[in-house]
Amino acid sequence: MSTVQVAPDVRSRYEKLEFVAFLAGLCLFFSTIEYLFPKPLPFFRLGLANLPILISLEFLSPGYVFLLVLLKVLGQGLVNGTLASYVFLFSLAGSFSSVIVMLSARKLFGRHISLVGISLFGAIASNIVQIFLSVNFIFGLTAWVIAPIFMTLGTGSGLFVGLFAEKFRTQSRWLDTMRQHYGKDSQD
Repeated sequence: MSTVQVAPDVRSRYEKLEFVAFLAGLCLFFSTIEYLFPKPLPFFRLGLANLPILISLEFLSPGYVFLLVLLKVLGQGLVNGTLASYVFLFSLAGSFSSVIVMLSARKLFGRHISLVGISLFGAIASNIVQIFLSVNFIFGLTAWVIAPIFMTLGTGSGLFVGLFAEKFRTQSRWLDTMRQHYGKDSQD
């Protein structure tokens, strides 16, 4: 029997895709866990599914992070039955605006910003986009009534998720293993 030799860059890309798939599975797991908690407001989510995305910022290039976010949103839409609804569009717009802002904050501030700060930037961006969509396309001006509560809860959950992610980043042995294996990706 002969073995097929695979070029190192192809193997690396395949391993990255496996890692993205694993993180996407974690996103869906955490998304499911979120449904165990009561929602204080309709459409409000704790953001636990963003934990793997925050962790991925250390290991994956922006292209792979966007793929992870897309898989998270599609998976949530399929599992929750919202794929053909405006809820899916809210999730898609909020998630992609969040990841754009988080990647920008990471690039702009580098190692001078913690996952707490990155998570807060992402939560605020997501909430602003979702409020904008609510006001302009779904609920009209009445959406401004709930906006302050929505922003406060969203910022609070972003803080909670960021604190948890930062603690995990600094104390996880599994993450140390991932750092040794994957390092930081420099290209898509």
